[in-house]
Amino acid sequence: MITDSLLKTYAESDALDLAGLVRSGQVSPVELVEAAITLVERLNPSLNAVIHRLYDMARAQARTVDRSAPFAGVPFLLKELASSWTGAPNTNSCLYLKDVVADFDTEVVRRMKAAGLVLVGKSNAPENGWSITTEPKLYGTTKNPWKEGITPGGSSGGAAAAIASRMVPIAEASDGAGSIRIPASCCGIVGLKPSRGRVSLAPFGDYWYGGAYFLCCSRTVRDTAAYLDAVAGALPGDPYTPPVPDASWLSLSGSAPKRLRIGFTVTPPNGTAWIRR
Repeated sequence: MITDSLLKTYAESDALDLAGLVRSGQVSPVELVEAAITLVERLNPSLNAVIHRLYDMARAQARTVDRSAPFAGVPFLLKELASSWTGAPNTNSCLYLKDVVADFDTEVVRRMKAAGLVLVGKSNAPENGWSITTEPKLYGTTKNPWKEGITPGGSSGGAAAAIASRMVPIAEASDGAGSIRIPASCCGIVGLKPSRGRVSLAPFGDYWYGGAYFLCCSRTVRDTAAYLDAVAGALPGDPYTPPVPDASWLSLSGSAPKRLRIGFTVTPPNGTAWIRR
């Protein structure tokens, strides 16, 4: 039985706190999954953020989670775009692909699993990611949990709405032209687009010549930093391999920032004359 106390703890904790509770034995991964399911069932009918409920998969996975993993037992949503998790729908919110089910794990999904994240469902996204709102014909419109009539953004709008409403503390998001950052802004959560090549796209070689990459949205900077630690890293054959810092992103996120220099130009990059107004 899921108690009000557990739901309150779940809703008020970030992903790292929840994993800490699992490691200390105060809660089990199965209890966290049931808390997430309870909130999805309670909140999603009015928000339409979760378009595939994968509860049986989540319950089975929760029983085998490595409790030493950084996100041990933390309920998670995969975006309905590109990333493949074996046994989960993989439609890109496209009617033509409505019956597709993934039969393999992409590299980033293998890293998610190793980090202890438990898939409870998939989040809504616009068809093939081509919108900064989230309203595909196949699955319908996702609502912003803060205010009716305001978009949750896109293309990771389902993920952002689910996080802001406390269905899950963290969820996959991807960004080519703002698709992590826009919904994070619309829903008041944390969104970071990683540098080109920071997270391997394997087995795919590239998206948008390095313009599109996958990370997450979350409620805290430290969750995003820890998630980046968990999924970052290039594989042989990846076309872009950025330098790696000496310390973890989680430890760096707690450091005071150094002085920064901001560069700008008054010359248009295409060489045309500057138009003064």
